[in-house]
Parts: sequence; structure tokens; C-alpha cells
Amino acid sequence: VQFVESGGALVQPGGSLRLSCSASRLAFSNYDMKWYRQAPGKGREFVARISDSGGTEDYADSVKGRFTISRDNAKNTVYLQMNSLKLDDTAVYYCNTVPNMNSWGPGTQVTVSS
Repeated sequence: VQFVESGGALVQPGGSLRLSCSASRLAFSNYDMKWYRQAPGKGREFVARISDSGGTEDYADSVKGRFTISRDNAKNTVYLQMNSLKLDDTAVYYCNTVPNMNSWGPGTQVTVSS
């Protein structure tokens, strides 16, 4: 299994980014998917979850109303649209299946700074 996250960047507070995570060597459409993030000096935390069909979404309270998770099963890709970014959103963002696979991708760095 391989995950490759992309789309991270340096952005000002209030800005937007769209992250992508491409998964390979797994039956992608059979799995719920999650986005996680890890800020400097902190543990990895849950950000958002989407069901295998894309019909159900769930979010951490800290991002609810600002972030939107989506997926394209034909492309084996899950997305995270991030709007109204805050300084506290600065982190490396990762995706994984539910339950988690043992392997993790390299993540993509999101830095929110003025």
C-alpha cells in the first residue's frame, strides 16, 4: 500500500488550500478514508473521515465548517478542501484508510503564516 499526499503550501490566515492523497496497491473503494495532521511537537490527530462510497463525512470540531473531505474512487484519490485557514492549522497532513494501514505516506506540509 502506498499513499502520496500533495497540495500543501505556505498560505496566509484566511486562505484556502486543496490537498490530495493518491492511494495505490489497495482496493480503495472498499475503505473509509481519513485525513490526519501532525503539528510540530504534537501527536498525530484526526481531521476528517469519509465513507467508502463518499456518502458520509465526519470532522474534528476544530475544522468543522471550514474543511471538506471528498473522494474520487475512479482515481483512488481523497481530497481535503481547507478554507478559512488559521495559524493552528499548520501541520503535516496525512491520509490513511480505516482501519489504518501500517504504512504512511510522506505527508504534505501546510504552513499558515502572515
